[in-house]
This record gives sequence, C-alpha cells and structure tokens, in this order.
Amino acid sequence: MPVRHFLTLLDLTAAELDGLIARAIELKGRLRQGRDGGLMRNRTLGMVFEKSSTRTRVSFEAGMAQLGGHALFLSPRDTQLGRGEPIEDTARVLSRMVDLVMIRTFEHEKLERFAAFSTVPVINGLTDRFHPCQLLADMQTYVEHRGAIRGATVAWIGDGNNMCHSYINAARQFDFRLRIACPEGYDPEPDIVAAAGDRVEILRDPLAAAEGAQLVVTDVWASMGQEEEQRLRAEAFAPYQVNTRVMAAADPEALFMHCLPAHRGEEVSAEVLEGPQSVVWDEAENRLHAQKALMEFLLLQ
Repeated sequence: MPVRHFLTLLDLTAAELDGLIARAIELKGRLRQGRDGGLMRNRTLGMVFEKSSTRTRVSFEAGMAQLGGHALFLSPRDTQLGRGEPIEDTARVLSRMVDLVMIRTFEHEKLERFAAFSTVPVINGLTDRFHPCQLLADMQTYVEHRGAIRGATVAWIGDGNNMCHSYINAARQFDFRLRIACPEGYDPEPDIVAAAGDRVEILRDPLAAAEGAQLVVTDVWASMGQEEEQRLRAEAFAPYQVNTRVMAAADPEALFMHCLPAHRGEEVSAEVLEGPQSVVWDEAENRLHAQKALMEFLLLQ
C-alpha cells in the first residue's frame, strides 16, 4: 500500500478528516481516564525542526510518549540538512531508521521534496504555506464546543498567511463558509483561494467579515522570519485587531481561536483572548490529541 503523507488537509478525504477528529476526541477521553498508551510501542517519530516551536515539539513528543513510542528532536545543528546534504538523501536515510517524520520548516517545496523520497509517512508541522496540524486541533475544538462545523460561517481576520491558507482548505474539506478580512497587499495566494470556489470571500472590513460568524480566528501580524516587516505590518493591520467590537458583530455564541503565541493588544485584545468566548487553551491542548490521532491513522491504517 502506498505510503500516506499529511502535507496539507487535502491529503485526506473529508470522511477521513471527520473520522480523525472523532478519534482525537476519543483519545482525549481515554487519556483522562488513564486508559491511553501502547498503540505506538517500539515506534519512533523523527522531528525535524528548522523553525522553533513550543506547542509543536511538546505536543508531538508527549503524544508519542503517551502512545508508547519515542520521539527524536533534530534541530538544524543535529542533522546534515543544516550542512548542505541534499534533502532527498536525508529523506532516504532517515526514513529507513524511523517510522514517521514530522518536519517544521520554511519552504513548503522542501517538505514536498522530502516526502517524495521518504518511505515512511511525513507530517507537515508547519511551512510558510500551510499549517494543517493546527487546523485539526481547531476543528476538534469547534466540534467539542459546538458540534459539526459544516454549514457554519468562519471569519479569518488578519494576514493571508499559512494559517489562512489552511483555513481555506478546511472550508473545502469541512464544508463551511470562510470570510477573510485582510488589508490590500496581504491577501492569501490566489490559486489557493480559487480552488475553494464560492466557499471563500475576501473582504477589507473586519466587522463585515465577522457579522453573524460562528467562529472568529486570527494570528500574529508578523510570523517567524518576518520580523523586519514588523513596523510596516503593525501599521497595515492596526484596523484588523480582533476586539470586543469585532466579537459583538459575530454570532452571540461565536467562539474565538488563535493558534498562539498571541500578542495582546496587537492582533487580539486582552479582553477577547481572556474572555468567555475564547477557547484558545482548549485549542492548544488539542494539538496533542489531534496529532496522536493523525499519527495513529498514518501508521496503523
């Protein structure tokens, strides 16, 4: 059977994604009941980090431990990737020694090249273009609080970045309507938007995007690697802060999500982040459970 990778949400069918979310919720319950463990005994996850992260490393490493397996952390200093070895060579060698590979890097094309030469499943822990693991956690969180997201309206307010791209793919796979509010010059990539058809709409007014929405989502204004653009981005995105005025335009039962880390007073006000509609801490925890379900799916299907 051909090896399955998880580079974007489009690598799984809608039915598979729904099943994965249900399994993540089940695994979360099993852990709290003390019944988790053993499914990944003698299995090893290789974690390649070219971009640092708190949540990605801890969730994958803890997840493998809870499933009875082991995770190896590899920074650029720990691999030949940082010394110029071809990606194809590293993929062929590493995939002969571990059962799964998670990569968190900059260029999405680098991840695709690695996966093309890997004989084990490769998971996208984040690239500059997509962040699909975060969307698994976000969808799990919505299901836990509100049920199926199918048919809902989601407002993305902020940069047309990798998280925005993954929300566009999620709109396709989970069948919801996505309104994107971003300043001119910061739109998501046109080909990703076009592929989603009428499920996605780009607006300039954050209040219009949030109107009646069941979920409001944002992200930092300057992602890792964009620090030199911080001042320009702060000026461009100032009208796009998610605050109480924006949340008041949404559905009264709307949830607020942010993939974290968050900058209070920039992309989100402290009142919203710490408020009753915020589910960011559940969302962060669910990275652990969704990724456990994903690793199980890729290895044990």
